Amino acid sequence: QVQLVESGGGLVQAGGSLRLSCAASGSIFSFNVMGWHRQAPGKERELVASISRGGTTYYADSVKGRFTISRDNAKNTLYLQMNSLKPEDTAKYYCAAARILRYDSWGQGTQVTVSS
Repeated sequence: QVQLVESGGGLVQAGGSLRLSCAASGSIFSFNVMGWHRQAPGKERELVASISRGGTTYYADSVKGRFTISRDNAKNTLYLQMNSLKPEDTAKYYCAAARILRYDSWGQGTQVTVSS
């Protein structure tokens, strides 16, 4: 099974930017969809953004226009560029991959904290 490792999280002021990376131990081309999820304390995990093998993207309404998801199949890496960060973006962010429809590979997560 492909292992996913996130990096790039940290502490940033509101209005700042971060770029998350998700490095896979094997080829990501086989994944139908890859996505970034997040979970804040006391809240359910939510899908933030996803990208299909063909490049079709989805964004949650709360991040549209601020976040950009991309994948580099040659580098086996998924990215999430996060701009104009808000305190409500504070959460642990997880990379996940789906071979068909269900996300069945998950990373350990990276913490993003946005201060006001």
